[in-house]
Amino acid sequence: MKTHSTNIRVRYAETDQMGVVHHGNYALYLELARCEWLEQFGTSYKSIEESGVMLPVYEMNFKFKRPAKFDDILRVKTTLVRQPSFKIEFNYEIYNQHQELLTTAHTILVFVDINSRKPVKCPAYILKKLNA
Repeated sequence: MKTHSTNIRVRYAETDQMGVVHHGNYALYLELARCEWLEQFGTSYKSIEESGVMLPVYEMNFKFKRPAKFDDILRVKTTLVRQPSFKIEFNYEIYNQHQELLTTAHTILVFVDINSRKPVKCPAYILKKLNA
């Protein structure tokens, strides 16, 4: 399906005393990658929210194979799993500058009406952009 890669340089503040990226930072890396993934289709979280829809994370899973370290340049490959419906699913692969696979991840986000907080279908304008 639709794939996009995002580069992130690991900052010192993201590492622990052992010099490796603290696991809590990976959720931020995935969010940054999803934002850039959306931007390639001419949309953003902000525009989705302005249309009355939120995208909260429903599920997030990681498999840590190797540590990322301070000053590594990470490439986060974000891939849409299937056509969105009430939810949108992504797979991720995180590589370092040596093209070593460090981490794999999977997220599911749900389209939710901003007022009622109930699930809604993926907005038609997003589907149109994905299918263009």
